[in-house]
Amino acid sequence: MALVQHFINGVETGEPERTGPVFNPATGTRQHDVVYASVADVEQAIAAAKAALPAWRATSLIKRADVFFRLRHLLRERTPELAAIVTSEHGKVLSDAAGEISRGLENVEFASGLVHLLKGERSEQVSRGVDVHSVKQPVGVVGAITPFNFPVMVPLWMVASAIACGNTVVLKPSEKDPSASLFLAKLFQEAGLPDGVLNVVNGDKLAVDTILDSPDVAAVSFVGSTPIAQSIYRRASDNGKRVQALGGAKNHMVVMPDADIDAAADAAVSAAYGSAGERCMAVSVLVAVGDVADDLVEAVRSRMGTLVIGDGTDSASEMGPLITREHRDKVASYVTGAAAEGASVIVDGTEKQFDNDGFFVGVSLLDHVTTEMKAYQDEIFGPVLSVVRVDSYEAAVALINANRFGNGVAIFTRDGGTARQFEFEVEVGMVGVNVPIPVPVGAYSFGGWKDSLFGDSHIYGPESVHFYTRTKVVTTRWPDPSESQVDLGFPSNH
Repeated sequence: MALVQHFINGVETGEPERTGPVFNPATGTRQHDVVYASVADVEQAIAAAKAALPAWRATSLIKRADVFFRLRHLLRERTPELAAIVTSEHGKVLSDAAGEISRGLENVEFASGLVHLLKGERSEQVSRGVDVHSVKQPVGVVGAITPFNFPVMVPLWMVASAIACGNTVVLKPSEKDPSASLFLAKLFQEAGLPDGVLNVVNGDKLAVDTILDSPDVAAVSFVGSTPIAQSIYRRASDNGKRVQALGGAKNHMVVMPDADIDAAADAAVSAAYGSAGERCMAVSVLVAVGDVADDLVEAVRSRMGTLVIGDGTDSASEMGPLITREHRDKVASYVTGAAAEGASVIVDGTEKQFDNDGFFVGVSLLDHVTTEMKAYQDEIFGPVLSVVRVDSYEAAVALINANRFGNGVAIFTRDGGTARQFEFEVEVGMVGVNVPIPVPVGAYSFGGWKDSLFGDSHIYGPESVHFYTRTKVVTTRWPDPSESQVDLGFPSNH
């Protein structure tokens, strides 16, 4: 059986002392194994990144930008091939995989402007004959730990910005779908990135902990579930590292009584069930305000029956399987559990039958969900949409602000005043107005509030430049030698 190895210092490597299975979620078959890194493997990758750092940070900004321009061309050219890899290991449909690559490309394009992004500031004559300027310099070796649900987009969110800023990287992708990261590393190499600047190690907690504990790793970026994000933030911070750890979500979509019901229902179905709900910006709670609830629930239900669920390689499929059999069963348990807690199961996706052994589950719709139910409290990360009914706009905002997550939120309304007030009052990091999945474009940064983010920097965009660089301030004076004299007083700017 073929092995997915590591990519260290420009070479595929890795002894199969420990391995894990990589399945095709659409068929349930084990298609290859991935080598799990030992401590020595991770240390080798870190050492390669450390050794490559001096030359890469000294590389001119123009030459760095050239790498990203070439990478952009290669990613566009190889999108079908890369999308097929994503579909085979993750299960999402090919169009969704291609869309993920497109969103990752946005950050490559953003990073291509690094000559502008890394500009410092300068103040002349702050004191007589004294000038001050600042420069942005790389932090060093960066650890990037990425999730299974976006095996191309999230690595590009981290790696492109980190490398553009002059850092070197050790990337640890999910062991469930590792091949896309290996493909990306080879594309970077083909684009002209020197060996050792980007290294990929596969594995489990052992690999992650080695990155978090290494004194040679200066910063860590992570995207995943909230409990793990919190754990990584604490451990890496205790080890003196700069950390951004993005956690889970419970994204609400508020539908006001004046909203276009058909447009809102289309958006809810798309945002809840796209990519089988395995995305941190998926809408998982539909907040129906006032008397809109019955019509809205019926409009959503009527659209669910037409969804085509199947193998992601089939062009007719709109939704693929979940990533593993265990995750599928966990998602299904929330539907049965909600019924036991008193929710109305309008559509039970667990009853849908499929013709093969893939990790498929149907789409589910729960109504009359309350905040005490597990289906509301937990991030399900699957195709389950819960409807919570509230009497007023004020109750909707209070509901959202009381939730421990603060990743994404949306409101559907035709009233500009309501939308503006919502934007002002809601305590969530990313807000959509008549946009169900408000993922910012590459020129802005991605990230939530509360238990959806640990650290003070969001990912990609302008905040990534702040995270992956340190500012150095230089004060200079070139006085006339004839004016030089001893002065024991405290320096002042007057």
